[in-house]
Amino acid sequence: MRHAVIVAGGSGTRLWPLSRRMRPKQLLRLFDGASLLQIARRRLEGLFAPENIWIITSAHYLDLVADELPDIPRENLIGEPMGRDTANAIGLAAHLLMLRDPQATMAVFTADHIITPQEPFVAAIRTGLEAAEQFTDSLVTFGITPASPHTGYGYVRRGVQLAPGTHRVREFKEKPTRDVAARYLASGEYVWNSGMFAWRGSAIRAAIEQHLPANSATLAELARDWSVLAGTEACATRFGSLDKISIDFGVMEKATSVLLVEMNCRWMDLGSWSAIAQTRDPDERGNVAVAPNALMLDGKRNVVVTESDHLIVTFGVSDLVVVHSGDATLVCHREHEQKIRELAGQRAERFGEVYE
Repeated sequence: MRHAVIVAGGSGTRLWPLSRRMRPKQLLRLFDGASLLQIARRRLEGLFAPENIWIITSAHYLDLVADELPDIPRENLIGEPMGRDTANAIGLAAHLLMLRDPQATMAVFTADHIITPQEPFVAAIRTGLEAAEQFTDSLVTFGITPASPHTGYGYVRRGVQLAPGTHRVREFKEKPTRDVAARYLASGEYVWNSGMFAWRGSAIRAAIEQHLPANSATLAELARDWSVLAGTEACATRFGSLDKISIDFGVMEKATSVLLVEMNCRWMDLGSWSAIAQTRDPDERGNVAVAPNALMLDGKRNVVVTESDHLIVTFGVSDLVVVHSGDATLVCHREHEQKIRELAGQRAERFGEVYE
């Protein structure tokens, strides 16, 4: 049977002050009243039955996620005691769902993407699932047709074509410089690494066992005893002992049989306020309001954000990010927004957990 796993555990520190420890970015309602998690689930309509959709998130968010997605069975919500990166999140989910369905085919999605239009997304996912079921020992990654020489994404290089839209992977490349990214784009051989995957459950378990053997053994033990361990100090201790590593570094870049299915969609990884702004049309001066009420005068390329009716006015300034929440307001130059994550330590040192 086919299953979907949505990875939704990130805290979204780059989207502070709206994204908080107990209200992460995937639950913010900035998209016509819907959260990113709800949008991620809606994309799977017609592909997976609700009882075959799993969410892996922080244990702290389980009740919030259950409220967001009432059609997903509560037993399909997996609460990590702490973040140990995607290899462990995906590995735990694979072990748990295979206890229910040993013949499972598994697709992996994240909860912080905007992907349009729906039709090519659905077609690519079906192609990837079929490839995973045909090539049972292979791992399938989905690549996005690149629209620009973006330096914030990883890249995947196409290899031999197996079928229209399906290739073997020659290599993975990390985030390149602008010149290198331009060469990738000009070559026509590379696509953006989307962070979405498909595989047989047995294939990903075997790959994790091969490349991360210590993690694999611990994950298998945790899954076997999950009904008793979940939420306990013993679970946190054992999960915390896992080597923290991403699925890309830990498995995909080491695996010998990786297939690529290309997805010709508009795809945005919403990891910054400027990325969120790209979901809105700018005014004639390049200003973007992700807010019910905003007035921007005599300035260019500003981004203002709030979920409330609070009026934000900018006057005579340019290239700023202004984000208002109930108890904190961020104002920074757009050149520095990638450093918002770095504020966390200074904020905690000065104010403790008050604004977390």
